[in-house]
Amino acid sequence: MMEKERLRTSIIPIFIPHIGCPYRCVFCNQWRITGHEGVPDASEVSNLIDTYTRGVEKRHWEAAFYGGSFTAIPGSLQESLLEPAYEALQEGRIDAIRCSTRPDCITGPILERLQRYGMTTVELGVQSMDDVVLERARRGHTAAQVKDATALLRQYGFTVGHQLMPGLPGEDWQSLIRTTDAICRLKPDIARIYPVVVIAGTELADSWQNGEYQALTIHEGVQRAAYMKQQFLSKGIQVIRTGLQATENLDDPAQVLAGAYTPAMGEMVDTRRYQLQLFRVLDQILSACPGQTCVISYNRRDTSRVRGIRNVTVHRSRLRYGREFLWKEDDAVPLYHIQVKTDGGTWLIDTDRGRCSIIEIND
Repeated sequence: MMEKERLRTSIIPIFIPHIGCPYRCVFCNQWRITGHEGVPDASEVSNLIDTYTRGVEKRHWEAAFYGGSFTAIPGSLQESLLEPAYEALQEGRIDAIRCSTRPDCITGPILERLQRYGMTTVELGVQSMDDVVLERARRGHTAAQVKDATALLRQYGFTVGHQLMPGLPGEDWQSLIRTTDAICRLKPDIARIYPVVVIAGTELADSWQNGEYQALTIHEGVQRAAYMKQQFLSKGIQVIRTGLQATENLDDPAQVLAGAYTPAMGEMVDTRRYQLQLFRVLDQILSACPGQTCVISYNRRDTSRVRGIRNVTVHRSRLRYGREFLWKEDDAVPLYHIQVKTDGGTWLIDTDRGRCSIIEIND
């Protein structure tokens, strides 16, 4: 078991855009988001798994049914798609099966079917826990149904994922905070955060073009996603993705009309999280003794997060404090931590938990 946990996890994405979904959300155009059209069949699923895994070094492979509402499609189609994945699972060619679906398409019999085919992780398209926002997005489900689905998935022993979409019509910061708090109380095992992107061919695109909807800027998307991610991590919720995966369609300005899309979203979000925490500690330390020396150390794997994308945190620290700091890679510093050492002592920031502890105080 320990050997498998150390293996690199790789996803085999099997896209089923729009299939089974009883609603058309205002933001949704899965054909363009995923870059895939049409419905796969069992042979395509089998070939896809074989293509990904053949001749590749051993990894933790997961077959993932993405893009639509998997549990809303007819049971016979679910089974035909799951069969080749289950066969690969039994043969040891893959290690897990997962899917994404709607909160209102979760029942005991549905989950029993998924279990028979070896599925262990179900991600729910939650988007918001504000019923007003959900209604304006034409989601067709309520926050209460998210709670019920999460509880049922836990009852059946599934790993639970929540997918959130900050920036939907009707959401403001108070709504975002309420959604974040609600998700923290439900405490899914994993979460994905996708700031809203305005895709051509959607109702949201029409609203944006008519001036009825104001899209998030990239900066605003980073702010909201960073807030959510920090809160989730502090509660032990693993955030496995921030921002849409880059595709040829999403990199086409004729397809993405507005909103918080950038291939660097994840890096920008972590830059903001680390920067806010570092500056908060530096403010406290340097307000008491502004002239003292200061060394900022971090694990080399954290370099881009601490220094910031394109060294933005280094530049902003120079402007903010009117001085230079020594930035130092040090693998003795735990990953996801920042160490600040001054003449007066040493502080250690746990960036995931959002906490700072004093390691040493100098006389």
